[in-house]
Amino acid sequence: MKLSQSATYAVNAAVRLAEQGRRMPLSCGKLANDGQMPERFLLQILRDLAKKGILHSARGGGGGFTLDRDPQEITLLDLVEAIDGPLTPAVPSMNSLPADSAALLRDAMRQITETTRHQLAAITLSDLVRARSGGGRLEAASLSDQGQSSLMAADL
Repeated sequence: MKLSQSATYAVNAAVRLAEQGRRMPLSCGKLANDGQMPERFLLQILRDLAKKGILHSARGGGGGFTLDRDPQEITLLDLVEAIDGPLTPAVPSMNSLPADSAALLRDAMRQITETTRHQLAAITLSDLVRARSGGGRLEAASLSDQGQSSLMAADL
């Protein structure tokens, strides 16, 4: 799975806002500058996150963006789906493939999507802030109900 650039910017901005806490709003310009993101592009992403109830925006001289929920309640899945839409198994038309093979492929894609959703839902903004402040790696392993192990690691 590859995250879109928009989703990557959303995660970057959300982590910075989580580090700031709810003390005072951060402007889009400050977030963009600190995170080395294009300001005009980031502004649309921040507006989308605000529409989805992840961020709160305030206008005016002391305005900017803050988290609308506790960082422990915001997951990577929330951020990715707020920007890119729901994660769904994507399988193109397989007219030339035998029906049983096509069904097997669709089932595999469904399982991969479920695993990805589960992994992303297991990681919160609080986890990312802790990993970032420790300078290490964040690792989440699960899927015990299928007797398998999956590892997702993100360098922060």
